Amino acid sequence: MPIIYLSPSTQENNLYVNGGTEEEWMNRLADAMVPYLDASGIQYVRNTPDMTAASSIRASNAGNYDLHLALHSNASAPANYGQTRGIIVFYYPTSTRGRRAAEIMADNLKAIYPLPNNVRAQSTTSIGEVRQPRAPSVFLELGYHDNPDDAAWVQNNLDRIAQNLVLSLTEYFNIPFLYPQAPRPAVVDVNWGYLNIRSRPNTSAPIIARAYDGARLTVINQWQNWYLVSFDGVVGYASSDFITLL
Repeated sequence: MPIIYLSPSTQENNLYVNGGTEEEWMNRLADAMVPYLDASGIQYVRNTPDMTAASSIRASNAGNYDLHLALHSNASAPANYGQTRGIIVFYYPTSTRGRRAAEIMADNLKAIYPLPNNVRAQSTTSIGEVRQPRAPSVFLELGYHDNPDDAAWVQNNLDRIAQNLVLSLTEYFNIPFLYPQAPRPAVVDVNWGYLNIRSRPNTSAPIIARAYDGARLTVINQWQNWYLVSFDGVVGYASSDFITLL
């Protein structure tokens, strides 16, 4: 299953015109994303507010991530303070995977942002969190925090934006988007040695773990006749025909 480095803004001095800071609201957005990431089987490591962009990049590069996702909001130039609106999804120009992720996110955000024509994916080489991560990187500028309408849109739509971003991630990783459910204890029930746990709900997907008959696991979610399970530190898909809920 995919794993991302989730990097909400650490910029506590960037003030929202309606109250709060960029760091606060992007961390709230990351908090709102977590249940949907967990429900869809996307694992993550997250920075902390006491970090910086540089230390977030170092932490990302110290791991092996499938995507580096930075959450930010934008600010207008002084001459246009409060007048600019829109969303920019940045990617590195030579990163095919980064561009694909950015374009998926931009397309999906158009469905929920009030001004869809002001949403675009754009390449850049000037942003450190786009240029420096080893993983494909996407840097989101979710509206302008000096614009009252954009600031209010972020503040009043955290769950909707979180769902939209995780939906984009599942589309990028080619896995189902699933809504959160209560986890359920379960046991493997096979007439042979073990049950394959796979990276996607498909019998041709790579096997990432094997759970022997009688092994206990946790069912996180369900998609068609597949369970999304957690077993021995591994999250993946297994056939629901051979798992008994307890």
